[in-house]
Amino acid sequence: MISTLEILGLSIFGESHGKAVGFTLEGLPEGKKISFEELQEFMERRKSKGIFSTPRREADEVEILSGIKNGYTTGAPVSGVILNADSRSKDYSPLTDTPRPSHCDYAAMQKYGRFCDLSGGGRFSGRLTAPLCAAGGIAMQILKESGVTPAAYISELGGIKISTYKQKLPLAEDVIFSHNDPIPILDEGKRGDILRALDDARKEGDSIGGVVELVVYNTPAGLGGPLYEGMEGRLSSLFFAIPGVKGVEFGDGFAICDLKGSEANDPFRFEGDRVVTATNRSGGINGGITNGMEITARVAFRPTPSISKPQQTVNLKTKTEEIIRIGGRHDCCIVPRAVVCVEAAAAIAILDAMLARRK
Repeated sequence: MISTLEILGLSIFGESHGKAVGFTLEGLPEGKKISFEELQEFMERRKSKGIFSTPRREADEVEILSGIKNGYTTGAPVSGVILNADSRSKDYSPLTDTPRPSHCDYAAMQKYGRFCDLSGGGRFSGRLTAPLCAAGGIAMQILKESGVTPAAYISELGGIKISTYKQKLPLAEDVIFSHNDPIPILDEGKRGDILRALDDARKEGDSIGGVVELVVYNTPAGLGGPLYEGMEGRLSSLFFAIPGVKGVEFGDGFAICDLKGSEANDPFRFEGDRVVTATNRSGGINGGITNGMEITARVAFRPTPSISKPQQTVNLKTKTEEIIRIGGRHDCCIVPRAVVCVEAAAAIAILDAMLARRK
């Protein structure tokens, strides 16, 4: 699976219950310092934690095979693997003929026949966000040299509205501090409600979804381009590579449709010698090109489709309708673990655009 980037080439490989998952990231400049300790700290944020996440426990240690020597990029493609050590494929054998509702099972079989490995979701699984985060973690470290910081947090969970940049842009240090908790939010007053919603979903054998908001601090102006080169498209293509994403909006997004032009426009003004906008309803992007304000985006995640409640499906062998119960180990909510995935995706897209601008 290869992403559509301009300078960088990202290939992600592996399956949920295969021996390993991994990535190859091409096009990185040579001589960029990479800390393996910092990369593992980044990966730690994606790991399952708490009662709301899957009991499957993986170390997620990234083994770099090429492209980094003595802590610096060499200019060669960076390749890495992450071993799968805690898979249980037997949990999925009863589902061969009964596709799980809202999973990729049926659609994948229509495309690949019965040859595709759907154990744990196969290559459609959230497990593939591990190599995405590894590649994104490397991109994050390179962006840090320029002071560019993609930082994400949860703004909605299970229908509970928390805090949003639409009301007030959060400080970068507050967002980063929120990452110390497995459920990164910016309004501690809502934590009790959220924990109850997660616990209720878990006890009921159900799941909940939510929204991850992203702010890219110190975004330089001039990234992206018109039409297919647009920054919204670059970011969205990588956001939608994260399993469970069903919607993306930038700035005020769909809400801007309810405004008049005089309300929706972001007036320009000076802040010293710097041109800024008085508001940021456009999310820092005009005509597909960054305008120097913070990129702001909202990424919507569906409720995890793997739930233990009875669900209706079909038996492809007997041609009858059936009720199934999905076994195995699953998150009752993927949103807390998806926060770092959104940051990783954004880092790759922004680094690619920055490298393209220097070309």
